[in-house]
Amino acid sequence: MNETAQFVGETETSVDTVAASGRDAAKSGARRGWLHRGSGPSRTAYPAPGRRRSVNRHRGQFSLLVVRGDGVRVVRFNFPRPLAVAGFIVLAACVSLVGALIGDWLQLRQLTRESVTFATQIAEQRRTIDDFNGRVADLRKEVGAWRELHARIQEPFGPEAGRGSRDRGIGGATAPSDRPSGGISTSDELNRLTETIMQEGENLRGLDRLMTRAGKALAALPSRWPVRGPVNSEFGNRKSPWTEEPEFHAGMDIGANRGTAVQAPAAGTVVFAGPAPEYGTTVIVDHGQEIKSLYGHLSQVNVKPGQKVERGTLLAYTGNTGRSSGPHLHYEILVKGRSVNPRAYLWD
Repeated sequence: MNETAQFVGETETSVDTVAASGRDAAKSGARRGWLHRGSGPSRTAYPAPGRRRSVNRHRGQFSLLVVRGDGVRVVRFNFPRPLAVAGFIVLAACVSLVGALIGDWLQLRQLTRESVTFATQIAEQRRTIDDFNGRVADLRKEVGAWRELHARIQEPFGPEAGRGSRDRGIGGATAPSDRPSGGISTSDELNRLTETIMQEGENLRGLDRLMTRAGKALAALPSRWPVRGPVNSEFGNRKSPWTEEPEFHAGMDIGANRGTAVQAPAAGTVVFAGPAPEYGTTVIVDHGQEIKSLYGHLSQVNVKPGQKVERGTLLAYTGNTGRSSGPHLHYEILVKGRSVNPRAYLWD
């Protein structure tokens, strides 16, 4: 019986020895290449039955091994295949989400920088627009002053030439305005300024035409002295130098030596040149606009009827002809056939 136990013990010892040697061989094979099915093409290694069952059991799992630098396994994590696939999908989704968030953050950062730049530009443009609106308002005030100036310039030429003043009667039916009651936008301000400038441009052109006609009328006025000298007798009532009785003097007596040149005070046409009662040798020039000038007591005439004369043209020479007490020039202006004071026209 002792021999039987010894045999059994020896048998168990040999079996343990074989199993141990098999485990050592498996370990060395794992170190060399994790798993070697044979050392050559003619040798085939067959796993033990217990090993086959372990491989079948772990075939539906994924393993995560943590290995040291010398190849010795430290930690092993086993995961079922569905869990591993789900984890991989979750990891990929997390990576994609993080990538998208990083991309959105970079884009948002760029947009923030651009928004700062845009805010600066908008602030500058707003300041420019405010300054522009202020200048437009100043221009409108200036143009309004032009209107008043035009009205004052055109007023002396008659009511039909000028614009109506603000204190005159106005009227008409009321209608709702299409303009907003609040602040005026830049485009509306520009439209109003453009409209005002167009109106004032038309007024300026009308004023230019009016001044052209007025210039011609002024050029036709006898505004220049025909001779230079003292005024011996003014226009109006005076004592007669012969009878000492009051009489009306229809012109001005300008003192001048005999033979002094008499020049035309304005352009016109000679309508009379010759002797006239009481005036002696006389010249009459028609300046247009129903204005005529008369020169009396002349000694010699240098023009003839129908002749066109310009301002400064030599008309005649002073003398003492007609009803005269001494050499001088009787200068008279007639408007619509009536004598007026020559001093009202003598500007030069």
